[in-house]
Amino acid sequence: MNTRRALVTGGAGFLGSHLCDGLLGEGFRVVAADNLLTGRLANIAHLRNDGRFEFVEKDVCEPADWGALDYVFHFASPASPDDYAKHGIATLRVGSYGTFEALEAARRSKAKFMLASTSECYGDPLVHPQPESYWGHVNPIGPRSVYDEAKRFAEAVTMAFRRYHNVDTRIVRIFNTYGPRMQIRDGRVIPNFMWQALRGENLTVYGDGSQTRSFCYVSDEVEGILRLARSEEHTPVNVGNPIEFTILECARKVIAVTNSRSQLQFEPLPQDDPKQRRPDISKAKRLLGWEPKVELESGLKLSLEYFRQAVLEEKAAPA
Repeated sequence: MNTRRALVTGGAGFLGSHLCDGLLGEGFRVVAADNLLTGRLANIAHLRNDGRFEFVEKDVCEPADWGALDYVFHFASPASPDDYAKHGIATLRVGSYGTFEALEAARRSKAKFMLASTSECYGDPLVHPQPESYWGHVNPIGPRSVYDEAKRFAEAVTMAFRRYHNVDTRIVRIFNTYGPRMQIRDGRVIPNFMWQALRGENLTVYGDGSQTRSFCYVSDEVEGILRLARSEEHTPVNVGNPIEFTILECARKVIAVTNSRSQLQFEPLPQDDPKQRRPDISKAKRLLGWEPKVELESGLKLSLEYFRQAVLEEKAAPA
């Protein structure tokens, strides 16, 4: 039987590695490409002996011959605020050059293509919740612009390849996703809170904590991505959890799940930090029959052992 073959750029990252698992579970042969700027070999160590899986350490902004492909999933990019603040130029490169190269690979193979886009395309939104039809409220020169504008440009390139080259494209706008394999010092809300709570430190809340986020557990996110990959939808689709929490509510849930004695510590709100973030998933429900199943407290419990072990490993590491 001719097994389908998929390329996952950013395949050693948090979400990319879970996507590799999902594709293997559906019978694909998978090539994961990653330059390990923010990805980690530990995320794919469990796949080392799977004959259907191949890892290639490579900067996906550079040309490559990947052979015949049935799907290309372009998931390479720093995604946490700490990472894209540190690697701003690399973030812009992978959103531009990397997207062109991934699309060219799909075009050569006549493969289906999926871009991992982001809720950051909506910026600090003036419309709430955010439907795919909303064009966003983004500062193009602010500190977050290296990520926001890289993804917005990547969406434009993806749609151009569809219009001009008839590439079979899809765009998933991913909202805050969490779960095992996240970097413990990720800079995003849940890893930060878990790390601090498990160390008995105060949880850092920026602003007054009233800003909101919507958190989607990684298994739900991957299921939505795979359903979109199988669909015939070519315009962006929000895949995220529509249940909204304030940062204060999230912090208190983390303290409860970890059984921590941590208190809250308030710091100034970073520039351009979105005040509200919640997906309108009407389109995903209608077209994909998808909505998330794992609520936040359950997802935190499912993630707890991973974060606990990551904290222990960090403590044991040489200074």
